[in-house]
Amino acid sequence: MADAKPGLRKPAFTKIERLRPGTNGHTLTVKVVSVKMVLPKGRADGSQVRQMRIAECLLGDETGLVIFTARNGQVDLMKEGSTVILRNAKIEMFKGSMRVAVDKWGRVEVTEPASFAVKEDNNLSLVEYELVNVVEE
Repeated sequence: MADAKPGLRKPAFTKIERLRPGTNGHTLTVKVVSVKMVLPKGRADGSQVRQMRIAECLLGDETGLVIFTARNGQVDLMKEGSTVILRNAKIEMFKGSMRVAVDKWGRVEVTEPASFAVKEDNNLSLVEYELVNVVEE
């Protein structure tokens, strides 16, 4: 019996309303509702300054909204009204609220316009979470 390679799993698409703090590996199809550039950060690496571009994008699907932190090349893909697929996205916490991020292990791709209407009255990034340390007796 030859070494059988594990088959690639089909991505399971999830909805924004099902995102929870501290989770990762999400695949989402979302619409870009708005894009707000955050000040680019320059970092001095010796004589060379590396620019890092960051945008906060409000993304939505038919279940709700969430803020996506787009970095560098991802910023160019975020156009208001376009539909994107986030692959292997993770949830980061920022000042007690959820943000979606895609690091080097994930992918952001523009796709065909989605037919759903964005549910704009359920912004998960407006929900504030409190970190609670549980001490087991």
